[in-house]
Amino acid sequence: MSDKTTGGRPVVDETHDLQRRSFVASANGHPDFPIQNLPFGVFRPPGLPPRGGVAIGDQILDLSAAAASPLLDGLAKQASLAGAGGTLNPLLALAPPARRALRRRLSELLLEKSEHAKTVTPWLWEAAKCELHLPAAIGDYTDFYAGIHHAVKIGRQFRPDAPLLPNYKYVPIGYHGRASSVRASGAPVRRPNGQRKGPSEAAPTFGPSQRLDLELELGVWIGAGNPPGAPITIDEADQHIAGLCLLNDWSARDIQAWEYQPLGPFLAKNFATTISPWIVTAEALAPFRIPQPPRSAEDPRPLPYLWSEGDQANGAYAITFEVRLQSEVMRRQGLAPMRLSRSAARHLYWTLAQLVTHHTSGGCDLHPGDLLGTGTISTPDDSGHGSLMELTRNGQAPITLPTGETRAFLEDGDELSLSGLASAPGFVPIGFGPCNAVITPAPTL
Repeated sequence: MSDKTTGGRPVVDETHDLQRRSFVASANGHPDFPIQNLPFGVFRPPGLPPRGGVAIGDQILDLSAAAASPLLDGLAKQASLAGAGGTLNPLLALAPPARRALRRRLSELLLEKSEHAKTVTPWLWEAAKCELHLPAAIGDYTDFYAGIHHAVKIGRQFRPDAPLLPNYKYVPIGYHGRASSVRASGAPVRRPNGQRKGPSEAAPTFGPSQRLDLELELGVWIGAGNPPGAPITIDEADQHIAGLCLLNDWSARDIQAWEYQPLGPFLAKNFATTISPWIVTAEALAPFRIPQPPRSAEDPRPLPYLWSEGDQANGAYAITFEVRLQSEVMRRQGLAPMRLSRSAARHLYWTLAQLVTHHTSGGCDLHPGDLLGTGTISTPDDSGHGSLMELTRNGQAPITLPTGETRAFLEDGDELSLSGLASAPGFVPIGFGPCNAVITPAPTL
């Protein structure tokens, strides 16, 4: 089926077959990386330079080895060559058909009864012995605020009678973040210093943030970009989304409260953003597309440039998330991380296509490897808070850990982890891999 007949959205094909199994035994039943997933990333094998790879069970397929093989040709060969280096930007820059061709060919080669298993096996590396890197050189990073339930809960703490500002339901709110401080899962997060001023204090002080928080988000990887001054229409937007990842946009709430007016967050957000290191492709996620939940009858209809019947019918994702916390004491005692919340991507107020379209509507050019964050994804009730600021009522209702420790916000030594799972009846669930980081003390100035 062509892009023209599907509005650019990837379609379900044989690669998603529930019965499909791999000769890589660990892939069969793997919680994140069965053969139905095949996400792209960048890894460093022992003693070798970084190169592009594909996660399959507890192994990583080396794209540089695949690119050198006569088993790939045409668009699949072109895509493997583009993905063989130390960054996936050249692969992301290709038109979607090339990326799809590579995924389909690798799926064939990795089949349980593949006649090429002996040839492909040397392309595989044990993931536990490899180092994972950022999958692309991120030119620009934009963070949106598309999680309406988070926006309402936070707004209610400061504006009980009007938690949402008047523009929220008309325009996807966002700001330009700091690409240089995006880190792959596993990299520690150093507590930031900054200016802080409490409501009762006459003047600000400078020092480590005392209210360090998480933000549960989806990351959106941009594939093929757009020329300057040439906006991406809502019906074209899917062709520019290469895939998704998990994203934790750490927030220093006390620093943010003092600095954000009038231009928005700065030091409170630019010190670290943690992402899962694998790009779960738009193609792998095709079975998990669902209708965008309808808006309340009282809500305004999006302006025409943000509205597409096709996007509303198929623009959301059946992805669930969990947030877990493990303190340093819990690790020493061998206690498992404590689950803080569960949420789901369906709680986003705007679709990913609407975010891309709005981003470019003024003429901004997106580039391959640019990263978008959705904003914090929370549930409408108390079961799924995407931040500690919601969960602890801005620190007024601390949570108690299994050790008896309490947390209003994150402490040094805490490890925060996000997980995500795409699932739908009749399909094998696929995951995103780890999105973890340990908080380390602030630098001394």
